[in-house]
Amino acid sequence: MKSCLIVIDVQESFRHRPYSTERDMAPYLAAQNVLIEGCVAADVPVVRVLHSDGPEVAGNPFALASGHVRPLEGLAEFPPAATFTKHRHSALVGTGLDVWLTQNGIGKIIVSGIRTEQCCETTTRHAWDSGWEVDYVLDATLTYDMVQPDGRPLLAADIKARTATVLEGRFAHVCTVPEALGRLG
Repeated sequence: MKSCLIVIDVQESFRHRPYSTERDMAPYLAAQNVLIEGCVAADVPVVRVLHSDGPEVAGNPFALASGHVRPLEGLAEFPPAATFTKHRHSALVGTGLDVWLTQNGIGKIIVSGIRTEQCCETTTRHAWDSGWEVDYVLDATLTYDMVQPDGRPLLAADIKARTATVLEGRFAHVCTVPEALGRLG
């Protein structure tokens, strides 16, 4: 089955949000870069997806006018097989990515990027429900601590554990970078 790596929202915009922290950035980028380099070496197409939304003003880090809707510094350079800009959580809504995947005979997508529980998880669920097999590479995703509705903190590690729990066996095969690279075919 032909695979494709999707690198979702790995962009400078996040570094300009109030919740941003560099705490988990180095291990995330190390994992993401190994995954990209492994896929490139195996001739697996790598697709870049960027996110743009909100008012189109320079002060909005997700607006094109901000200059931050560009690859995250520290991300391995790669020749994208295609680049899409999305305006919703799922990379498959309104981008043409679904058409590109179908036209290129892709049967399995490998999901990576920022944020674990938002765009990466939403794209995974959407892809599975649309008929693609999905490898969700947990260590090649990044998220940030959040505050629960009752005011209690929810740590990024707990968010990642929750995402792995709800996706595994239902919407994806949750795996590590070495496992994902070992599953390339």
